[in-house]
Amino acid sequence: MLKMMLIASTMAGMTVTGVPQGFLLYEKAAAKKDANPETTWVVSRKTTAKLVVNPCDKAALGREGRTAAKTIVYTAVPDYSKSEQVILYTDEAAAGRALAAVKAATVRCRTGGYRFATSTAALGDQAIKVIGQAYSGGKPAVGGERAVIARRANALVIYTEAGEWGKPATSDFARQTRDAKTMLAKICRIAAC
Repeated sequence: MLKMMLIASTMAGMTVTGVPQGFLLYEKAAAKKDANPETTWVVSRKTTAKLVVNPCDKAALGREGRTAAKTIVYTAVPDYSKSEQVILYTDEAAAGRALAAVKAATVRCRTGGYRFATSTAALGDQAIKVIGQAYSGGKPAVGGERAVIARRANALVIYTEAGEWGKPATSDFARQTRDAKTMLAKICRIAAC
């Protein structure tokens, strides 16, 4: 019994460095060979990868304090994509600043034809939903993206989907929310929860 308690105590104090192979939800699909020339999967372990939700398209957005990251992006011609990104930061505060920076960018980085909006989401320790939407004549046009960004401890998990969206609807976030919940349920295996 004492030996088991010592092992459990030692394991609880261990710090995982990085995002292990096979940890992300889309990794199995990304690893399969696909003969379709109109679809691609890109997997990156770069800590410097751009956030997959990046209203200003700035390389430095949310980069400060990262210790590990893994990004998977699926693209299908002509205009559909989805992505998954898990980022570990030095601490909870750094992850919180990254989330706040994305939220601030949605306000700063608007053009007449494309705008962003956020709302809070009940996920993890802190979360937002992001709507990127094309507009024409002040009305929602075809084209946009929907994302969920959630923080648990020192980790951010991000799920996006982009395509021929029309007027924003709550149902636009179903897949991203489901995937974020699944990842949040296991993120403490690698995060400092």
